[in-house]
Amino acid sequence: MPAKDLYHDTVRTALIKDGGTITDDPLILKIGERSTFVDLGAEKLIAAERDSVKIAVEIKSFLSPSPINDLENAWGQFFLYARALQRRDPNRRLYLAVSRNTFDTLFQEEAGKILLEEPGFSIIVFDSNSEEIILWIPQINP
Repeated sequence: MPAKDLYHDTVRTALIKDGGTITDDPLILKIGERSTFVDLGAEKLIAAERDSVKIAVEIKSFLSPSPINDLENAWGQFFLYARALQRRDPNRRLYLAVSRNTFDTLFQEEAGKILLEEPGFSIIVFDSNSEEIILWIPQINP
């Protein structure tokens, strides 16, 4: 079992506060003969439709001495998991969860903007102090 990210419990709490239900902790994702672990599997209620959306959430702290290295690793991991989910669970959308501080700094720089512009990329921004989701890109609720 992989080690939990520094913000694992914070994001878990934030998702629940935002109307989500945690279904997997972690979500085991088979890729061929190998297994990998997405931090959380959840369902999010869509109020307007009285239905739910299945999501997977990969949490990243971006705390190493090299933020660009953290971004490279998160990008690679995100797209590997996203493609594997397309094959195994095509109704589940993958989100990368990052703190407000990371989003307000690294994701406002050119390198982060490139990732935000990538088709198929989804991100959750959370406030680590209040343990709340402050932004979904793309937004789940219409």
